[in-house]
Amino acid sequence: MRATLHPRLLNGRQGDPGVYLEALHHAEALLLDCGDLSALGPRHLLRVGVVAVSHAHMDHWAGFDRLLRLLIGREKRLQVVGPSGFAERLYHRLQAYTWNLVDRIPAELAFEVTEVTEGAAWPRARFRLQDGFRPEELAPVPAAPDGTVLRQGPLRLRAAVLDHGTPCLGFAVEEAMHVNVWRTRLEARGLPTGPWLAALKAAVAAGAPEETPITIEIRGAAPATHPLGALRDLVEVTPGQRLAYLTDFADTPANRAAAIALAREADILFIEAPFAVGDAAHAFDRRHLTTRAAGEIARAAGARRIEPFHFSPRYEDAEARLLAEVHAAAGRPPP
Repeated sequence: MRATLHPRLLNGRQGDPGVYLEALHHAEALLLDCGDLSALGPRHLLRVGVVAVSHAHMDHWAGFDRLLRLLIGREKRLQVVGPSGFAERLYHRLQAYTWNLVDRIPAELAFEVTEVTEGAAWPRARFRLQDGFRPEELAPVPAAPDGTVLRQGPLRLRAAVLDHGTPCLGFAVEEAMHVNVWRTRLEARGLPTGPWLAALKAAVAAGAPEETPITIEIRGAAPATHPLGALRDLVEVTPGQRLAYLTDFADTPANRAAAIALAREADILFIEAPFAVGDAAHAFDRRHLTTRAAGEIARAAGARRIEPFHFSPRYEDAEARLLAEVHAAAGRPPP
C-alpha cells in the first residue's frame, strides 16, 4: 500500500516536540503541537487547517504567534484542539496584541477551539479577527466514546486525556479506508477508466447496497449501468493509515492504558522518551516516560514503526543509546 500520511518531526528528537502531518491529495495539513515552528516556511504553515496542542507548556505552544502573524489578512477558519481551559489561554494570547485596525482587513480569520476534557461534553469557543478576537461561546459537543474530536477531509483526529501533572492530550490521526481499483481487472473486462470509477469507489467506501446503480460512460457508445455488486470485484479495500502522537505524561497504569488504546496498531507512533532507563526516579518526578516505558507502550499497542522524541538535553551525545533502549523494550532490533 502506498503511504499517504507523511509526517515530519519538526525539531529532531531533542528539540521542541511537534509533528507536521500532510496527507496525499489533501490540501490542508495538521500540526500536532505548536512549539518551535522555524523549520516550517510560510508555504507550509499556510496549509495548516488543524492545530492540536497537547498542553500549554512553552515548548509545545510558544510558536503560535508566528502562525498567527502569517494568517492575518487571509481567509481562514482554523480548528484548534487543546485540553481543559485552552480556549481561555488562546484568548489571553490573542489579547496580548492591539486590534484597533481590524476593520480595514476584509479577510475573515477565525479560530474555533474544542477542549477535550473528562466531562460528558467538550466546550467550544470561537475567536474572530473582525471582532478583535472577543470570545464567542459555541454549543458544546458530546464527548465521543472513541475520542473523535473532528474530521478533516479523509482524516479523523482522536484524542485522549493523559496526566502530566496537568491535563495533556495524546492524539491519533486516522485515514479513511483505501479503495483501490485493479487496472488489470478493468482491462480483462474491457472497461474504460474515467470519472465513473470515483463513483464506484465512493459507493464502496459508503457501504452502499449491492443494487446501487453505477453508470459507466463509454466513448463512442451509450452509457451502461450496472449494479454495484457486479463491479465490486474491480476494487480492493484496505485499512487507512494510522498515526499516534504521545508526549508528556507520567508512567502510571491509567496513562499507559489510555496511551495504548490510542496508539493501537498505529502505523507510526511518535512517543516521548525523555529519560534513560537508569533515570526512572527522575522521570517519575518530572511526570515523563523513560525509554523503557516508551518501548513497552509501543509494544503493547502493536505499533509498526516507532519514532521516539523529546529526549532530555542531558543526553545530548547519547541519542543512539536512548533509541537502542526504546527498541529493546519494544522487542525490536536496534535502529
